[in-house]
Amino acid sequence: MKKAFLSLHIAIFLAGFTGILGRLITLNEGLLVWWRLFITSATMGVIFLFSGRLQKASLSLHLNILGTGAIVALHWVFFYGSIKYANVSVALVCFSSIGFFSAFFEPWILRKKLDGLEVLFGALAIVGIWLIFHFDRQYKLGILLGVISALFGALFPVLNKKFIDRLSPQSLTFYEITGALLVLTLGMPFYLSHFPGDHFLPTTSDLLWLLVLSWLCTVLAFNLSLQALRKISPFAINLSYNLEPIYGILLAFIVYQENQYLSSGFFVGVALILLTVVLQTIRLYKRRR
Repeated sequence: MKKAFLSLHIAIFLAGFTGILGRLITLNEGLLVWWRLFITSATMGVIFLFSGRLQKASLSLHLNILGTGAIVALHWVFFYGSIKYANVSVALVCFSSIGFFSAFFEPWILRKKLDGLEVLFGALAIVGIWLIFHFDRQYKLGILLGVISALFGALFPVLNKKFIDRLSPQSLTFYEITGALLVLTLGMPFYLSHFPGDHFLPTTSDLLWLLVLSWLCTVLAFNLSLQALRKISPFAINLSYNLEPIYGILLAFIVYQENQYLSSGFFVGVALILLTVVLQTIRLYKRRR
């Protein structure tokens, strides 16, 4: 269990960099996600080509993973859209509503009893987001996109729980990322017709940051999260990922000085969200004891 939590929190720390990288990369959100998926899928494909460790899956399993991959793609597009239309700090805090959605998705999909305390903790995170929205209405579109991103983000760890015992974390990550790339590629003409970008190819600096985003914050982080999923519930993982905004916000404060543009309501909201993480961690520890 300790190893699973260590893997999880390393993955969360790596995920905390994604917001910073999303602002550094000049591509629009759809193209940014497409290049991230392309580099990640190609990298993992080369690794499996030489290692020969890719597990085979049935057609029905491939189709199910393809659907989960589509959810991953939507989650990322809305997340980076939130960054582009608001800022890194707002997008990351909105991501914290993932715990609220997970409290309902996990019992529904995995046929478990609804946990009232999980709903309560998730609702506290929603209150934290409302406080931010109430005081910072200039970011309303970015907040909306961030909450939609969290809705999709809550779904795929729960769905992955069905696959993790049938495939290795590495194979599942590869199939899921490749499925996300396929779905986004098919939808890209429609997307670009409504949201055209300034440029389609990454600049030299964009490419550098995309490699960091793909290799460290995607391949490594996904594998660590899936390894943790063998021992930890999807809700606990989703709620623990509420620490991602804390890491990312601190980085945004250091790199972009975003704290200069945020109201007191933002910090009250963040404190409330952090409280839910602490309470749930204590609860899980006592339950394990």
